[in-house]
Amino acid sequence: MSTNKTKVAKDFQEKSIVVSREFNAPLTDVWRAFTESELLDQWWGPSPWRAETKSQDFRPGGFWLYAMVGPEDQRHWARMNYITINHHKNFDIEDAFCDENGVVNNELPVSTGNNSFTEIPGGTRVEFRMLYPTEAALQTIVDMGFEQGISICFDQLEELFKNNKI
Repeated sequence: MSTNKTKVAKDFQEKSIVVSREFNAPLTDVWRAFTESELLDQWWGPSPWRAETKSQDFRPGGFWLYAMVGPEDQRHWARMNYITINHHKNFDIEDAFCDENGVVNNELPVSTGNNSFTEIPGGTRVEFRMLYPTEAALQTIVDMGFEQGISICFDQLEELFKNNKI
């Protein structure tokens, strides 16, 4: 069993969340897991929820449109806009809730952030930093269960690596 744990640091003064995790997998595999919708669909939704991609265009100016699908087929749509991409190093995003057509729901927080990937002995470290426009927006995400959700997702990703499914 892996001893890797997801670390989540919330900073309300900076209106940010930093998530980090080490995976016992090569950087190229971890990069693929974060950038290919067929792989994202296998781990991005915290069980019993799952992610289901409607479309993805992984390039600057492109976006990933997906639904978090609940056990009773509830759907909560989200859109991740890709701003900049440095292959196998990092990518910048804008992340928002939306409708099934990708129209952003401005009543829920929109964040900006950076996902970075670093090769380490025996694996890869992932860190992503999300910034919110207000403390209230950050609190909304925290109240929605972000920390628990991302920890479950990363545990699911670790299982995929452990079972050689990526």
